[in-house]
Amino acid sequence: MSKHHVNTFGVQFSESAWRDPQLKDFILQDFPPTGRAQLPLLITTPHSGERVPPEAPWLNSLDEKILMYDVDRYVDQLYAPSIRQLKIPWISTPWHRYACDLNRWADDVDVDSVKGAQAPSGRFPRGLLWSITTEGHRLMPQPVDSQTYEALLQRCFHPFHQALRLAASRTAAEFPNQPLYQLDLHSMPSLGTKEHRDPGERRADLVISDQDGRSCRPELMDLVEAAGHSVGLSVRRNWPYKGGRITETYGRPSEGWHCLQIELNRALYMDEFTKAKIPQRFEEISARLGRMLHQIADGIAQGKL
Repeated sequence: MSKHHVNTFGVQFSESAWRDPQLKDFILQDFPPTGRAQLPLLITTPHSGERVPPEAPWLNSLDEKILMYDVDRYVDQLYAPSIRQLKIPWISTPWHRYACDLNRWADDVDVDSVKGAQAPSGRFPRGLLWSITTEGHRLMPQPVDSQTYEALLQRCFHPFHQALRLAASRTAAEFPNQPLYQLDLHSMPSLGTKEHRDPGERRADLVISDQDGRSCRPELMDLVEAAGHSVGLSVRRNWPYKGGRITETYGRPSEGWHCLQIELNRALYMDEFTKAKIPQRFEEISARLGRMLHQIADGIAQGKL
């Protein structure tokens, strides 16, 4: 297979599929109303949603500090001005990651989260359905039944991934002789917890991840790292995060799809205890991220990869 023949997992773009009402809430930025996309670039923000789906009522009784502990709160708002200015197709979700984590596989469940699951207790405590937070708080009083599990997949999981694959299919068709690039945007605590690989470690401003070189060409990592440094942010590669299931699934350089995960340190723009914005810092970081994203886009447009 040619490196420019992008594998979109058998999904072919069609206007009717793209306009499916089930996908509406997952497409934060559409393709330009006239003409093609400006770049072979997609953005995903799979963890910014805060709505609790009706299939996950156990989350409604949680204190907000616990409910929002692992949400990538405000990441969508931080990047939105530059994503919209650059007219990059953007796939996101309104739904809370504790109820259905889109950076997992559908079968990342164990008997603690879904009755009758094949995986034993403790295999996926923060899998598709989170049973425990990264701070150790218990979330699920009991595992859900198979009907609830399937309903969550239908409401939250499948539409996100269908929208992403359709966007990739259209973008690949519009840039037939170029690779496809995807930035998967997240946020992270400033310190690792006991549930992380780096307990107690203070983290860089940005952690960029490519599954240890497997999910994108090295030039994309170099470009993103240089762009981060150019706006005064410290950058670390593949620690403590190597990338999630999104980079693992879609990052296939040999098949033309290059996917890189970016984690942003929450202490840069929010009070990590209250989960509230720090207004002046928020605006400053949003502007710096905008300059970073423009530099990445310029590098792609100029063929520096």
